[in-house]
Amino acid sequence: MNAVPVFLYHSVTTDPAPWIAPYTVTPRVFAEHLDRIADAGLTVVPLRRLVAAMRGGPPLPARSAVLTFDDGFADFYWAVTPHLTDRSLPATVFVTTGAVHPPGGHPEGSLLPPASMLSWRQIATLDALGFEIGGHTTTHPQLDTLPAQRAWHEIVDNKRRLEDVLSHPVYAFAYPHGYSSAAVRRTVQEAGWTSACAVRNAFSSTTDEPMRIARLMVRADTSLERFTRWTLGMGAPAAPLPESLQTKGWRLYRRARALLGHPVTGAPGPGTMP
Repeated sequence: MNAVPVFLYHSVTTDPAPWIAPYTVTPRVFAEHLDRIADAGLTVVPLRRLVAAMRGGPPLPARSAVLTFDDGFADFYWAVTPHLTDRSLPATVFVTTGAVHPPGGHPEGSLLPPASMLSWRQIATLDALGFEIGGHTTTHPQLDTLPAQRAWHEIVDNKRRLEDVLSHPVYAFAYPHGYSSAAVRRTVQEAGWTSACAVRNAFSSTTDEPMRIARLMVRADTSLERFTRWTLGMGAPAAPLPESLQTKGWRLYRRARALLGHPVTGAPGPGTMP
């Protein structure tokens, strides 16, 4: 089993909104990451190719990596796209549709605090350039704490909105905060998504679960040394991995808080771990 680093980025800018700053890297650091990926001899493949290999399709190159970006920040268009197009690298952008900035209007509503987000025109342009557009719910809730009907609408409405705009099916989903449960994963699959990314802070692999793909979250405090170790297949476990007692306990705690009307907010907690 070859470990496949599926890198998870959020914002790439020198001037992030304060709430997303801990999950932001600068364009200079991002370019250095791409250099380290190349230096390690990794082939960056589309997410869909990793998923196909998980399902018994064509094998991956001996050493592969995947690039993913959550939420749909506008800096992907301005700061990330030039680096990726110059190097002919694929990537998947997971969009929170309620946070998209429509022309001349306001976002439709999301739980994400204010930030500069992609517009629908930019999303359509990225799609035309060959970047995969994936779903990240409508409002960015913790899906595993929601009643089943609300979770269904978050998952299904997100897919329908993206497909209406892009005029073609979309298949890749990512769980907000990385949080899911067996019931949530079944709902995602029933809604027509064929893959779904978690976090788990672990390497993926061709034996990973297509509906709970492990990713490595790149943060502002991720050292270049640590990132380099990831490119060399070191410094993290490899999926598939059983769900830990810590993750189960954290989910129960978050559900209890949500039922009491005091949901857990802020940065992802232990639920992002295996």
